[in-house]
Amino acid sequence: MAAHGVLRIVFLALMGSLGATCKGQQPAEGAAAKPVAAPIATDLTLPGIDTSAFTPRERREFSAIVSSLKAPCAAIDKTIAACILEKANCGACVPAASFLWRAIRDGQPREQAEKAFHSRFDADQVKSVPIDNSPVAGPDGAAVTIVEFADFQCPYCAVVYPRLEKVVDEFKGKVRVVYKFFPLPSHPHGEDAARAAAAAHLQGKFWPMHHKLFDNQKTLEVSDIERYAKEVGLDLPKFRADLRGKAVSERIDRDKKLAADLQLAGTPTIYINGRLHEPSASLSDSVSMELTSLETAP
Repeated sequence: MAAHGVLRIVFLALMGSLGATCKGQQPAEGAAAKPVAAPIATDLTLPGIDTSAFTPRERREFSAIVSSLKAPCAAIDKTIAACILEKANCGACVPAASFLWRAIRDGQPREQAEKAFHSRFDADQVKSVPIDNSPVAGPDGAAVTIVEFADFQCPYCAVVYPRLEKVVDEFKGKVRVVYKFFPLPSHPHGEDAARAAAAAHLQGKFWPMHHKLFDNQKTLEVSDIERYAKEVGLDLPKFRADLRGKAVSERIDRDKKLAADLQLAGTPTIYINGRLHEPSASLSDSVSMELTSLETAP
C-alpha cells in the first residue's frame, strides 16, 4: 500500500493515535467499571517492567494500580503485582502490567486506565464477531484476528487502513484483518461505496477496490466508482448487475445487523480477537500484547 503523504499526517494530528471516529448511532450505556481494592502506595519493581524513566509520582501511581487490580486469570486470586512477583501460572500478568505501564506513561487518569484494563482483560469483554465470508487479508491460521467495521467515506477509516496493513506485514503469518461493511447514514456516498466493494469481493478483488475507494474518498459519485471498477480489472457487466443484487444487499445488511448487535457508535471500530480495541492505543502494541498473552498462556 503506498504512503499517504500530507493528507494522512493532517488527519493523524486531528485524531491523535486513533482517538476519533465517524459517528453513527449512540450505543446503550455500558456497565460501570468494577470496584477495586484501595491502592497500595509502594514503589514496586516488577521483572520485565522498566519504570526507570517514570517520575516518582508515576512510579507511585503504577505501583498502586498493579497492587490493587486482580490478575487477569480466573484461577489466580492475586493482584497483578503479586502474580508477577510470585511467578503465578498466568501468562497475562506481565502483558497486563505492561498495559497499565503504558496508561501511566501516557498520562491517563486512574479511572480511565482501570476501565481500559477491564475492557482489555476481563473474560466477559470478549465478543463473538463472526468472520462469515467477509473479506480477509492474512492467513486463515493467524493467531490474531483483527475485525474492522468501517465506512469508505469516513476520513478516520482512511487513516487507519494503512496501519492495519502495516500490522499484517509486521507480524507476518500471525495476524489477519477482516473487513466489515458499516456505511453510516451521515455519509451520502458510503452505501454506494460499500456496495461497490462488496461487488468487487464477488470477483475476488475486494482489496484493490478497497484501496481505490479510500484513496479517492472525496470522489465517490457513481461514475467515479464505475471508473475504479474498470481500473482494478472487474468484469463491468457483472459488476453493474451485482451492485444492486441480492448477494451484495445481504452482505451489507448482515454486517449492519452485527454492528447493531454490538451496539457500535461509529467508524472505525476495531476488535482484536474479540476484544474492543481502545482507540488511543497503538495497534502494533495491542497485537504484540495479545501475542505475548497467547504465547505465555499456561
